[in-house]
Amino acid sequence: MNFKRLPAALAIASAIAVAACVPQAEEDTAPVSTPTPTPTPAPAPPQVITPTYDNWMDAPVTPGAWRYAAIDGGTAAFFGQGTSGGALFAMQCRLADRSVILVRDGAASAPVMMRLRTETQDRMLTARPGGTGSSFVATSLAASDNLLDAMAYSRGRFAVEVEGMAPLYVPAWPEVTRIIEDCR
Repeated sequence: MNFKRLPAALAIASAIAVAACVPQAEEDTAPVSTPTPTPTPAPAPPQVITPTYDNWMDAPVTPGAWRYAAIDGGTAAFFGQGTSGGALFAMQCRLADRSVILVRDGAASAPVMMRLRTETQDRMLTARPGGTGSSFVATSLAASDNLLDAMAYSRGRFAVEVEGMAPLYVPAWPEVTRIIEDCR
């Protein structure tokens, strides 16, 4: 190896290395405009799928509880959520004529069909609006009607279906039997 040329080679390599460290001059270019991004649409809310059942007895029980009360002229049981009003369904024993009044919360301007379904019976009844300013429909059964017994002993629940209203799947708790027995 020839060491006489080494200082010259190092000088050239150093000059190249120093030249590589100097930043290059920027070219004069016009600033590029950045397009504004288009807003992405909000995702659609998840679709609520209401399950359907081949048999009404497979549907879940409507949330709520029964409460029993003595009223003028008889007794009543109210089914719903909460203790202050708001009953979705009620049964009233009217002692004067030994009848059981079935009341469904919901407004109607004319008589509507109320279908009661039990494990052993299925019956259509005419329910009449409660009157001006009221938001319920009602129908009446004799206390001796065997549909009431079917409601009390219907494998834990019975269905109340009224035209234009969501169906109720009401639990057959002791309050149902108590109202029936009060009227007999």
